[in-house]
Amino acid sequence: MKAPQLAELFLYLYPMKYARLTKEQLEELHPEFITFLATQSIDKNEWDDLKENKPEIAEQEIDVFSDMIWERALTNVSYIDHFSRNYIFLFKCVGATVFSYVINATSNEINFLSQEGINWLSENMSSDEVVIQKGKKDISDDRNGSLFEIIKQGGLISKGELFNKLDLLLNQ
Repeated sequence: MKAPQLAELFLYLYPMKYARLTKEQLEELHPEFITFLATQSIDKNEWDDLKENKPEIAEQEIDVFSDMIWERALTNVSYIDHFSRNYIFLFKCVGATVFSYVINATSNEINFLSQEGINWLSENMSSDEVVIQKGKKDISDDRNGSLFEIIKQGGLISKGELFNKLDLLLNQ
């Protein structure tokens, strides 16, 4: 089996770990993608040929690149925030441990997805209508996969301002 055939076989069998980057993300990462292709010994002409004649191989190259980018990004994640109507989940990632705060409004009238809901929370943080739970979880089995699941469910990578403010407030 020649090297190109072996590479095609690998790509055909490649199971994606994360998710394919969007067209916009790929456009933003265009220089990195060109470098990635170069490491695969694929120049512009070969890439154009792959897209035209073997689109499944071209898509799998994009999948491998996407996983590489996700892996690098997730390795550097320290904080994730997830807002829903009645809950706020704040995560701090330290090594293979995730610390969390879950903030819940006991009233269904409160919507943390609105500015009014956030204002209500800041005014009622110490009331009985706000329940805050603290958690800790070991994710050493698959740190990045665990963080990706949180992101897939709507979590946003953050700088940790909310987590750290809440942590300071609760631990004074």
